[in-house]
Amino acid sequence: MEGINGWLSFPLYESFNHDFAIRRFCPARVELEQGEWEEAMNYEIDSFSPDDHDTGTPHLAASEVDDFVDSFINMDDRVVDDDDKDDQNSKKEQDFHNFQDGIDFVEFPMMMEGDDHELERSGSCEDFGVHEMVPSVEEVSHGVDQGLHLVHLLLACAEAVGCRDTQLANSMLTQIWASATPWGDSLQRVSYCFATGLKSRLSLLQNVNGNGTISHCAMDVPLMTREEKMEAFHLLYQTTPYIAFGFMAANEAICQAAQGRDSLHIIDLGMDHTLQWPSLIRTLASRPEGAPTLRITGITSHQSLLELQASMKSLTMDASSLGIALEFNMISEPVTPSLLTRENLNLREGEALFINSITHLHKYVKESRGSLKAILQAIKKLGPALITVVEQDANHNGPFFLGRFLESLHYYSAVFDSLEASLPRHSPQRMKIERLHFAEEIRNIVAYEGSDRIERHERADQWRRQLGRAGFQVMALKCLSQAKMMLSVYGCDGYTLGSEKGCLLLGWKGRPIMLASAWQLHNVSSN
Repeated sequence: MEGINGWLSFPLYESFNHDFAIRRFCPARVELEQGEWEEAMNYEIDSFSPDDHDTGTPHLAASEVDDFVDSFINMDDRVVDDDDKDDQNSKKEQDFHNFQDGIDFVEFPMMMEGDDHELERSGSCEDFGVHEMVPSVEEVSHGVDQGLHLVHLLLACAEAVGCRDTQLANSMLTQIWASATPWGDSLQRVSYCFATGLKSRLSLLQNVNGNGTISHCAMDVPLMTREEKMEAFHLLYQTTPYIAFGFMAANEAICQAAQGRDSLHIIDLGMDHTLQWPSLIRTLASRPEGAPTLRITGITSHQSLLELQASMKSLTMDASSLGIALEFNMISEPVTPSLLTRENLNLREGEALFINSITHLHKYVKESRGSLKAILQAIKKLGPALITVVEQDANHNGPFFLGRFLESLHYYSAVFDSLEASLPRHSPQRMKIERLHFAEEIRNIVAYEGSDRIERHERADQWRRQLGRAGFQVMALKCLSQAKMMLSVYGCDGYTLGSEKGCLLLGWKGRPIMLASAWQLHNVSSN
């Protein structure tokens, strides 16, 4: 079926029947009248609040579930080269976004945001037919392969967790552990990560207080050091284009907006490393109009000042050898609106100010949008020449658990499939990337709610909406050719590039993975 690789790409299971798996286990089980459905398709996620309830809506029949899912699994690839895009593809892309918003709207609630809100009580899993969702042993023995059975179990287990049927969910997890493994193929490995997230969520569910809040409890999760996490990040940067793509696009946007400027000041939100800056410094040093002076202020909440300062000292010396006077400052505080003032950031007259965010702003996204809105308003008051925003292009911030689970399973299945194509199965580097980097993201998305859930990734249209409301307009990136050259270095087929209303998208087999964008104040004309 065309377009199926946009959902799940499992090359080692050539007989894998994705259509059958998704049709039987799509969590969207609510029947709406035609008028209500059209309203849901156009419903903005901004309007959700932790107090919203949706408990009285009837459920879809099995045949209606089939039709409902068809519009999702038959989508063509969303990320394509610009030469191949046309109006039809744009319409399909919009339909895809609307459908995802529809899923989030119609699903029955699981955990509502915030520890102060009561958990919405749903019916038992028998009411939702979860017992019918997993194929029997006889079905498996008659041609449904192990991979299909594993996906069945994952999706059914997620719905059992959504129903708070802990006994059934634990029973399914026992079956999942029999097939999922961090050393198997991409399907087994990503399933292991999602099963770990489901196990953590069950641990939280079993510690729900009488007033509906969740008491903090110790979960069986191995502790990781900062050194281990940074090692995994460096390996991801070296072996895949996902991080380098963001650095390249952000640096190109900064250089584009810095033309004719003699003094630059970059505020790096959530700075954990200095990997982005050597390339920028080399580019600025080769400018025809001459090298500018450069200040970089890193804002970090991590206790890693000595490490970062040592790295920046070395970078300052390298910049000096290229004719650039580089000044580096560090602020060891979380990014808050009160921090983002001219006094706290030591802004100087005559400097061109750039705000740089690499996979950081999504941590301030809430259903109410209050936190992100306040930060963007504070940034606007600083009068920056440019904001660069690089994020995962995924809808991992829906208000209901099942929608997030389905979307994140789509997304990380594509990511793990790309790792399968790039690294051997028993590669120690691959295991570290999956265990120390992506598994942590997945567990946060699947297991947590409220302020504990920080991996709140959004799609490009949502970033466009939020930044637009804050008074910014997109500055079209002009580095598609550079991005194509960068991908050629990795020597791996499957990565795709495209643009969407000024944003660049990097995907795997048509599934968007990363977005890169640059934004200027509305009253500043784009270069």
